[in-house]
This record gives sequence, C-alpha cells and structure tokens, in this order.
Amino acid sequence: MAMQPWFSEAKFGVFLHWGIYAVDGVQESWSFFEGDVPHDRYMAQLDRFTAARYQPREWAALFARAGARYAVLTSRHHDGVALWDTAHGDLDVVRHTPAGRDLVGPYAEALREHGLKVGLYYSHSDWNHPDYASLRHEGRPGWARFNPYAEAPEGQEDPAAWDRYLAYRDGQVGELARRFRPDLLWFDGEWERTGEQWRIRELAGLIRAELPECVLNARMLGEGDYATPEQGVPIDAPDGPWELCLTVNDSWGHRHHDDNHKSTTQLVRYLAETVGAGGNLLLAVGPREDGTLPAEQVERLEGIGAWIAAHAEAVYGTVAGLPPGHHYGPSTRSADARTLYLTLFDIPRGPVGVRGLRTPVRRISVLGTGTELGHRVTGGLHEVPGVLWIDPPPAADLDAHATVLAVELAGELDLYRGAGRS
Repeated sequence: MAMQPWFSEAKFGVFLHWGIYAVDGVQESWSFFEGDVPHDRYMAQLDRFTAARYQPREWAALFARAGARYAVLTSRHHDGVALWDTAHGDLDVVRHTPAGRDLVGPYAEALREHGLKVGLYYSHSDWNHPDYASLRHEGRPGWARFNPYAEAPEGQEDPAAWDRYLAYRDGQVGELARRFRPDLLWFDGEWERTGEQWRIRELAGLIRAELPECVLNARMLGEGDYATPEQGVPIDAPDGPWELCLTVNDSWGHRHHDDNHKSTTQLVRYLAETVGAGGNLLLAVGPREDGTLPAEQVERLEGIGAWIAAHAEAVYGTVAGLPPGHHYGPSTRSADARTLYLTLFDIPRGPVGVRGLRTPVRRISVLGTGTELGHRVTGGLHEVPGVLWIDPPPAADLDAHATVLAVELAGELDLYRGAGRS
C-alpha cells in the first residue's frame, strides 16, 4: 500500500507508555524479564492499577495544544497485560485490575474528537503467555542470551504451542483493528524471532484486509511503512518516512524517581533537528497509574506547543531542508521549494551565513514577529555562488528556545554541491 501522506505531514506525536508498571514505578516489562523485580511482585501491581483519574479528553486536548497530530498508546506491552477487554487470553485490566474497564476505546474516541490520528502500540512478544516461550530464534543474534520468559531451552521447542501463540496474537491484533480502527499500529518486540517465525506477511495481510490505510512501523520486518529509531537523532536520516521516538525524561513509562526531564529548549531542538531531517518526533510521556500526567511533562508539552504555534509555517507542510554544510543548524523548506526556514539555536554574534545558495533571495524575516532582515551576498566565482549573509535578528526578536528565519526565494531552491575550482 502507498504510504499515507498524513504521517509525514504530522511532524509531532505523543507516545504513551501506560500500564501496571506505573503502580510501583518500575521499568515496563523488562523489570521482571531481567530479574530486577520478582515476577510475582511485578504482577501484584494488577491489584493497584486503578485508572481512577483517567480523562482521555484532557489528554487529547493537551496533545492538540502541544501541536501533536497523532498519539500512540501501549495497548499491550511485553508483559501481556491488555488495556482493553480482549477475548483472546484473559490477562487484561478489565478482568484483573480495579480499573475494571476498557481504556483503549475512550482514548481513540477522544483523539478523534480533537482531530488527532489514533496510534496503538502492540508487542509481538508476550512474556507472560504460556505458549510464548515455546520456540527459539532461528539464527539467534549474537547479543541475545537465553531467557526462559522468551524462548524454550534448546531441544524443547514446541511448534504446536507456537501456533497457538500466533493465533492469540493475531486474534488480539484483529480485535484492535476491528474495534478501534487505528490509523497507525506501532509494533515492538520483533527482535525475539525472525520475520518468518512471526509470520509477518500473514499478519500484515490480516491488518490490511481490515484497515487498508493503516500505517505500520518498520518493526513489522519487511512489511512496515516507516523507520523508527530510538532516543537519538540519526546522523544520517533513514531512507523514506521515519520517526524518532524519544523519552521526555529517561524512562518510557512512569518512574516515580525519574526527575531527569529534558528542558523545553532541548525538546524543541530535538523537534527542529528531526523535522529538518525529514522525520517526525514521537515524544514519550508516562502517565501515573491513575491516568494523570506528571506536571513536568504537561509543562514540556505546553511549551513545545507554544513554540510550534509561533513557528507553524516552518514545521507543518514542510520537507527536509538544507543538507549539512550549508547552514549551521537545521532547516526546513516549503513544499514548493520557494521558502527556506533556518533555525538558530544560539544568539548570533554576527551575520548568519548560508553557503551554496544559487537562487536569488527576495526577502528574509523573523518568523513569528515579521521583522525584516537585511542581507547581502559576498564572493563567488563562476558556477560557485557566494555566501549569503543575513543580518542578525534584534534581541527583541529572538525566541527563548529557537529562532527561525524565513528566507523567501525568487524561484525554486537551487543549491551548489560541488568542490569548487581545483
């Protein structure tokens, strides 16, 4: 299927890791898998997961104010605890927690009320399912080590049990597709088996038969629509559509003692660098077990939203900007290639330089204030253009997080990429 245009146009989304792990503030799923928390203590969190203050409409309104165009919720993490009343298996928050209700449906409805696209995370792996640890990875990765929650001991594989597990997984994914009609399915856990063992092609067919326009991430191993690197802006952007998933502090889910929140300025920088390289930023926040978001995370989302609102022209409707070497900072360009948007993270100490620009400049202004800036071109020889020098913005026009200059061109962007006269 052709990639849905809304995804690359979205630029910013919110990632929600919400589950029973928020009760004690332990690492989601991995804490029992790696032995940091005894399994029975981890699962005892079911008894205290309440969702007592869960207000999905407040979430959706906040995300819309933040400038997000989509959100992704962990419908079921590696621990196997589903946030909806699944008919496949019985480990869900409806049957086994005080929350006692489906949490996915209200989320999807609230997002759509605010015009946001609905994303659902689902893990291929389930470390609590009795049939999951019935197989071994074919061509086991060198970094992997045996774990009884993930795979069978050598010589004890049970293909019939694995077939039952895949029927369970397909049943749950089918439920998500039919009941909640997500615009995006964000898969995870793919590293524990090969694409053939997962029967990824068949799963993709199941999804697309129900939701032909649903976007799938690359963890669908050969059937995904976009790449999703984690936790760091790639030096070389992936080919095609992509998304950086990034935590607002150091944790995906809610951790009581993780106060190492990135500043709004840092997060704006991540956003500008990601969008400037042609990607989306998917920013992870961790709701508490009751469904509320920590004040620090709300503050960051509001701050990002305020910056985007003042610079929306440089974010939405744009594509990747100048390649490295032309401008010291990220940039975007308009879809018609007639406007460049240059991001300045630091206060300029002098004129701002742009190299290799062949297209004449009509006008340069500070985005958000409209102040026009003087500019001139110096140097150049034959086919090598001179350097465009832009007067630094006045102090009153500098944004607290990142200043953006709109460079209006006299025609479509034309760049020189050669080595000059030898």
